Amino acid sequence: MRSARRTYTAVALVAVAALLAGLGIWASRSEDPDSAADALPDNAASGELPTGSCAPTDTLIPPCGAWWGAAVPYAEDGSLKDAVHGFEKRIGRKLDLVYNYHDMSGTELDGELLTPDEQELGKDRLLMLAWESTVWTEPHHENWTETQLGWKNIAAGKLDKKILDPQIRRIKAYGKRVFLSFDQETDARIKEGAGTPEEFVAAYRHVRDRFRELGADNVVWVWTVSGYLGSAADMKALYPGDEYVDWIAMDQYNYYQCHGTTDWKDFLRSQRPSYEWLRENISDEKPVMLAEFATAPDADAPQRQRDWYTQIPAAVKKLPEVKALVHWNRPTSEEPVCDLTVNEGPGLEGYREAGKNGYFHQQVPSR
Repeated sequence: MRSARRTYTAVALVAVAALLAGLGIWASRSEDPDSAADALPDNAASGELPTGSCAPTDTLIPPCGAWWGAAVPYAEDGSLKDAVHGFEKRIGRKLDLVYNYHDMSGTELDGELLTPDEQELGKDRLLMLAWESTVWTEPHHENWTETQLGWKNIAAGKLDKKILDPQIRRIKAYGKRVFLSFDQETDARIKEGAGTPEEFVAAYRHVRDRFRELGADNVVWVWTVSGYLGSAADMKALYPGDEYVDWIAMDQYNYYQCHGTTDWKDFLRSQRPSYEWLRENISDEKPVMLAEFATAPDADAPQRQRDWYTQIPAAVKKLPEVKALVHWNRPTSEEPVCDLTVNEGPGLEGYREAGKNGYFHQQVPSR
């Protein structure tokens, strides 16, 4: 969950007009039609759609199983493509879904949706883009400091021309369907200064409506919360409504000795309480995505981590509306007890084994 996983430096909320003027980057790009930064991605929608009873739906629900995905940090050379290919080599399979994060700076590095690497990876994988209504202080959010742009400003349309519209046009030009999560783990953002639940609902609806107005209909909309049941009241108030959401998602972990916890939770125990709460209190009609999941290791019993992953294929069938599982392959701190990666050892062995299961080998659409 965001509040436990990441450490933030408090940054005062600034007026959007002043921030735009200070950065100056959005205006310079939109005013120069010949700028390379304005180049739209090539249309990636090609080929025949899968057919048959197991073909995914228009909102990318796989009827006969679940997508197998991951959020992988950039490689040391700055390449997301190299990072994903390296991860896939270790786990012995191609990912169905690659999850990546962006801010609203408009910069080529982090604020431009559908980077060249994402476009290349998206040729034969699904993409999920997390779009945060912040401007990150460091490249790729390295130290997790940021400036909130404010949900009320987004809802009022103040960011449409300079921030939203250029990225919406990029996604429209891409053509292929993508998952999009606006301000994932939104319940944790309230205390970070983003706004109130009512302001988030208005902002979420405005962003989706803006996509509709510009004709970008190739987006599958994901509403993502932490799933932390201590935030149940906030999560309930933050839901934009079934007509605005295609998937509901949560980020739950077995932290074990990380972040001051001591309780080992197997996969089902770590996921089922929040899954059931979302189904009972948010929507029992929408598919569920485990948008981030992982387990910490147990240094005293290393095989425990392996077994946690190998149990997933059988356990997830007890959560039948979970239709996508996205591994968070990053440590949450430098402490070994907080290493959530599956890059080596028992964790890798178990994750590789789970990924072989036929339940996680579905027909990835080409458009």
